Amino acid sequence: MKKVSTVFTSLATVGVIALGLSLGGCSAMDTAVKKRDLAVETKMSETIFLEPVTADKRVVYFDIRNTSDQEINVKERIVSAFKSRGYRITEDPKEATYMLQGNILKVGKSDGKEAQSHLGSGFDSGLTGAAMGAGATYALGGSGRSTAGGAIAGAALGFIGDALVSDVMYIMVTDLQIRERPLEGEVVTQTQKANLAQGSSTTTKQNIEGGKIEWKTYRTRIVSTANKMNLEFEEAKPVLESALAKSISGIF
Repeated sequence: MKKVSTVFTSLATVGVIALGLSLGGCSAMDTAVKKRDLAVETKMSETIFLEPVTADKRVVYFDIRNTSDQEINVKERIVSAFKSRGYRITEDPKEATYMLQGNILKVGKSDGKEAQSHLGSGFDSGLTGAAMGAGATYALGGSGRSTAGGAIAGAALGFIGDALVSDVMYIMVTDLQIRERPLEGEVVTQTQKANLAQGSSTTTKQNIEGGKIEWKTYRTRIVSTANKMNLEFEEAKPVLESALAKSISGIF
């Protein structure tokens, strides 16, 4: 009877291991099939509509900063994109019809949930990283010890496939401010409100009534993602840069 019990236990263990391999393999295969091609997506938190102008007034001044921890080069791509749409780049803000200012806040690995969070929070909101974690507790005892051990082994072997095939997403988050000259006859004024902290328990409120100003101002956040199986940053970087340049120039 003891030998028969041992045989059944061994068979159960082998079955669990096979199941783990099967499940792990299916997960890895599913990722490999769905994520075999590079997918790039760019979204804006707010839509911006600019006034159409004559060809001689299609003059843009722009300044794109990068405060992320990655080396990003988008200036030449933006210049090329603007020129292809008939715009001239100037170094003098005084002659510009449009002023473009941007800050690349974050470039790195992410997931769809975090990307959507950055997009939904909009311009000038803080960035928080996605937190991921998992834990498991196994109670091993009595006659179930071998079977449970086999389950762990099967799961471990199954995860090998997932380790070799990873679903990787890179994200680029950029805050963008665009200013345009008012049309002839338009008068633009600005009112500013501020709450200034004074120590730990006191705040001072200020209302600043502004007069006529020279620019109409629009703000938005651009979130670009690149997603592919086993994606490396060297492959994701140029497509993210191109996506940002295309999105910015597409506003004009």
